Amino acid sequence: MRTLVSLAALALAPGMALAEAHATATPVEYGPRPAYLIDKLPDGDLKDKLASCMGQDASKSDFSIGHRGAPLMFPEHTVQSNVAAARMGAGILECDVTFTADHELVCRHAQNDLHTTTNILVSDLAEKCTTGFTAASGNTPANAECRTSDITLAEFRTLTPKMDSADKTATTAEDYQGGVANWRTELYSDKADLMTHAESIELFKSLGAKFTPELKSPSVEMPHDGFSQEDYAQKLVDEYVAAGIPASDVWPQSFNLDDVLYWVENTPEFGKQAVYLVEWSDGFDEQNPETWKEDFADLKAKGVNYLAPSLNMLMTNKDGAIAGSDYAMAAEEAGLTLIAWTLERSGPLASGGGWYFQSISDVVKDDSDYLVALDVLAQDVGVVGVFSDWPATVTYYANCMGL
Repeated sequence: MRTLVSLAALALAPGMALAEAHATATPVEYGPRPAYLIDKLPDGDLKDKLASCMGQDASKSDFSIGHRGAPLMFPEHTVQSNVAAARMGAGILECDVTFTADHELVCRHAQNDLHTTTNILVSDLAEKCTTGFTAASGNTPANAECRTSDITLAEFRTLTPKMDSADKTATTAEDYQGGVANWRTELYSDKADLMTHAESIELFKSLGAKFTPELKSPSVEMPHDGFSQEDYAQKLVDEYVAAGIPASDVWPQSFNLDDVLYWVENTPEFGKQAVYLVEWSDGFDEQNPETWKEDFADLKAKGVNYLAPSLNMLMTNKDGAIAGSDYAMAAEEAGLTLIAWTLERSGPLASGGGWYFQSISDVVKDDSDYLVALDVLAQDVGVVGVFSDWPATVTYYANCMGL
């Protein structure tokens, strides 16, 4: 029997509760989405190959990385979202790490996202928010900002998570809770459970998954009440050490190069797999080295082994088809191992795919291009892992291709 873990059980005895809930190997199921995407592919070698695997046994793959769990349908960074991702075969799971007022590490995509990912604005903690709810008026959208650093861990545990959304036209805090994208769902949001970083470690371990925590940029000035950026980076690693997790199973990430270099220099076993996250910025051209901010050779010389660019940096339009970008090829030639983020976060691709697909928007036609892009990333670019909001797609592809 497969059971989910209650927040009460987590709070009382995290390790024991999680171990009991997931003592056996997590069964892997693809569900209907991979087949749905394969059916939409145009006839050709890729469709033939992927269709030939329809009867394969589903199994876990480290090539498949759960991005905040499986937030296409589950509230991100919750127990339920990550259990779903593991059941889709994600071999590596992510906790975005930030901290509370009492400097406890918790899983949230940003330190200042509680107003869109929880019910804080309609709870007794609303008065503690950095910026309380302001109703929409005329051309001014509704607004609020609530940070994990506004509240203690004990207070954080009282919140109810929800799908990440906000109704910017709202005139009440209750209406502000809406705004979920029409290609997501609230069907699996009921009674979801928040996690601390330490609890995520116990959960992921019990699910048989590995770990990729991301140290999120603080919204508060650092040091925060004596808690420095270095303390923050060190505490993340310390919680894996305390849980007995081998460094070889952990890929700590950050957009802040100083964090990555801290791990390289001060926790070298974890630093070997530290991931430097980068993203498309104004003026960037994936085919023009003069627009690239990263010096790949210098990064490698400093001990950085893993680079994780956004999808749009790794792909380009080559003669009307999706291909690996010059940026990707140059990074790989410098000896950097590449990880891509984030597949299936853009919603339906019929309109070009938005931010994540902007370098190839003129050749993206429909959702089958998720699979085309995935194939380019794996075969042409040579990434070793792909984050996805619905890991089953990446898992299916990885197993079919023998990755």
